[in-house]
Amino acid sequence: MKYQTLLARSFSKHEQKKLGYWALLACLFIALSFFINFKPFMGPLSVLNLRLSTGEDEKLHLFDDTDSSLQIAKETINSTSIVNDGSSHGEAEIMSSALTVNDTDSSHGESEIRDTEIIVNNATSRSQEVVFKESLAQNMKTNDSSNPPQFVNEKDISMVNNTNSSLPEATDANAGTKNSTVEPPLCTFMGRSDFCEIKGDIRIDGNSYTVFIVSSEINILAAENTSWCIRPYARKGDQAAMDAVREWTVKLVAGASHILPQCTQNHSVPAILFSAGGYSGNHFHSFADIIVPLFLTSRPYNGDVQFLITNGLTAWISKFKTLMKALSRYQPISIDYRQDIHCYDSMTVGLIRRTSKELSIDPSNSPYSMKDFRQFLRSSYSLKRAVTIKIRNGSRKRPRLVIISRKRSRAFTNVGEIVSMAKRLGFRVVVAEPDADVSGFAKIINSCDVMMGVHGAGLTNMVFLPEKAVLVQVIPIGGTEWLSKTYFEEPAKDMNIRYLDYKIRVEESSLIHQYPADHVVLRDPSAVWKQGWSAVQSIYLSKQNVTLDVNRFRPTLVKALELLHQ
Repeated sequence: MKYQTLLARSFSKHEQKKLGYWALLACLFIALSFFINFKPFMGPLSVLNLRLSTGEDEKLHLFDDTDSSLQIAKETINSTSIVNDGSSHGEAEIMSSALTVNDTDSSHGESEIRDTEIIVNNATSRSQEVVFKESLAQNMKTNDSSNPPQFVNEKDISMVNNTNSSLPEATDANAGTKNSTVEPPLCTFMGRSDFCEIKGDIRIDGNSYTVFIVSSEINILAAENTSWCIRPYARKGDQAAMDAVREWTVKLVAGASHILPQCTQNHSVPAILFSAGGYSGNHFHSFADIIVPLFLTSRPYNGDVQFLITNGLTAWISKFKTLMKALSRYQPISIDYRQDIHCYDSMTVGLIRRTSKELSIDPSNSPYSMKDFRQFLRSSYSLKRAVTIKIRNGSRKRPRLVIISRKRSRAFTNVGEIVSMAKRLGFRVVVAEPDADVSGFAKIINSCDVMMGVHGAGLTNMVFLPEKAVLVQVIPIGGTEWLSKTYFEEPAKDMNIRYLDYKIRVEESSLIHQYPADHVVLRDPSAVWKQGWSAVQSIYLSKQNVTLDVNRFRPTLVKALELLHQ
């Protein structure tokens, strides 16, 4: 009443009515301004339609579940690209599987969700929308910011791994979509070998020596490396050997890239790519650098694997075809210079060799041992004897001795004398020279109880000896004792083969006829070693033959007989 009396005294009735209209208009204007200013925060929400969820850390996470931002997120998931919606209702930016959602008005600010880690391990088949929603509900942090949208830093990016999702379909009908997980190559770099284990959409271009792995742009941006160079031969560290091995590139490539080749042949089994280069012309290195590592790499597949061979000479492939057939049910492919594109969903580039020891397997870091490898050889070549004979006193059994013959160098010049002496001791003697017929020679070696020969690749055939057989290595002059020990003595012991050696004197070497008695070659081999490996090889390994002093050598064969009695 007091206010009405004051108003009546101050204003006429007409003025009071006019003032009321203006007050009503002012209230409406204020209300309209309020809704316009705060619409980005309230408009899409029914009574602030806020969703609260608890993640595994039992903390409450608040996020804005707007229709516009959800739709943007859906489109971003489907296109795996960066999406920016510049409207006044919201903005969503997803980059490299890191989610950044910005609800913004051009004049009034923004709400930004960043530094988000989304890791999806989905054991069942779900749509991408469901995965996206659930991942949001599990791991989300919200920050309000008035700063403009910023580019997501690499440290803010997280991988999204959906273990049940398949790779994007290839545009080429022959490319073959495979239900395999998008995984970065697992490349291992060790002392003796490098290898990459790969799963996904893999395409082999033998013409450019490239292994392409189809990946999303997000994963490529998130990856620390996108390409790796591999020489798939297990003698890393030996520069001369590795120079003779073709280098391959393992490369992550986006599905839409113009450099990505289209598949012409699809394969349903895994592949192993390895080189038959390096020192593969040498029988020892064929086993130490290729066959043993190939056994370790391929044996877990139980034959369901295909070999891709680079530097693959026909002669080498033919020589070891029996072993490759035993390890793989599929025809090997010489992959170099091919115009067709072979595609796989799983493969290994390179061979596994986890030990620096020669012709050996370390069972402490492998599921296999040399015993397993030798059993594999016996099975592959149908070798009958697993264990050598044990001679008992009074037994009429005569052990068999095989003498490894050589023609070009380090050959025995008096084989007849050696044979006669061995027969007098009670041996049945076989003289044999290795050739390309590995299967036939393996049967000869396996039938024997003692094998002898001058240091050289021919002694590699000890892998076919039965267990508890005896290897006798004749060591020529020239300071090659460490080679003899590393290449044959230590591996023989790992194979459960008894080992003996015989070091010749200068008088038993043919070099005595090529150099004066006081020459440094005969008197001080260490001086030749200082000149480098080429000098050592050209003199002591390439020019030297052996004339055994049979009387001096006789006790070595007697010792071999004694070992067969034990």
